[in-house]
Amino acid sequence: VQLQACGGGLVQAGGSLRLSCAASGFSLGAYAVGWFRQAPGKEREGVSCITSSGGSTWLTDSVKGRFTISRDNAKNTVYLQMNSLKPEDTAVYYCAAPRSHYYYSGSSDESGMRYWGKGTQVTVSS
Repeated sequence: VQLQACGGGLVQAGGSLRLSCAASGFSLGAYAVGWFRQAPGKEREGVSCITSSGGSTWLTDSVKGRFTISRDNAKNTVYLQMNSLKPEDTAVYYCAAPRSHYYYSGSSDESGMRYWGKGTQVTVSS
């Protein structure tokens, strides 16, 4: 079971990136997925999450109106579209899936997450 986040990079403030979280070894479509990020010297924080069907989503306040989470279960992939990026969005971004396909936090809570992908670096220059 593996998750892999990709799509990070260096972008100027105001720019956009789309992160992808792909799964191998299991059907990601059966699980909620969360995106988390960790900036240098800071604790990891929840950014967004989405139910298995994609019918419900949650975004942390600091990214509302700028980020969008979505999924394509046929491709076993979850996306995080990040627009109007700010220097404070600079962090390593991780995707994660829970232990149970019934679990959906609808919040920044990561305690129920079991599977974590290697992160992808997002750097936003001012």
